[in-house]
Amino acid sequence: RSSLIVTSNLPFGQWDTTFAQDTTLTAALLDRLLHHAHIVPIAGESYRLKHQRQAGMMRGSDVAEIG
Repeated sequence: RSSLIVTSNLPFGQWDTTFAQDTTLTAALLDRLLHHAHIVPIAGESYRLKHQRQAGMMRGSDVAEIG
């Protein structure tokens, strides 16, 4: 047995855009990944992007909230 951690800033409903718009492949992948999985949703602004914006490297409109 082993553990696997997968992180993404996309909700599951948008994962098919990552896999060439292939909804069948995406559904099969998510089915295997999420079986017996623990999902930890984290809502809010990205920690790294928040600090870039504060340093003047990004505008507030460039940062999308995740959650």
